[in-house]
Amino acid sequence: MSNHVYKSLELTGSSEVSIEDAIKTAIAKANESIRHIQWFSVTETRGHVVDGAVAHWQVTIKVGFTLE
Repeated sequence: MSNHVYKSLELTGSSEVSIEDAIKTAIAKANESIRHIQWFSVTETRGHVVDGAVAHWQVTIKVGFTLE
């Protein structure tokens, strides 16, 4: 097993559907320009309320990827 060095960055995804969808949106967008994404962790969850109902979910995540 080789040793790896990881870099992490912070992203915030949003969704009208769910927390999970906000996470998937952020990771999918990052995957367009970042190779070797290996893990994520949720650091913050928040939302936007309109007329007493959740209108948007916003989820901040840390994404880790291996350096080449």
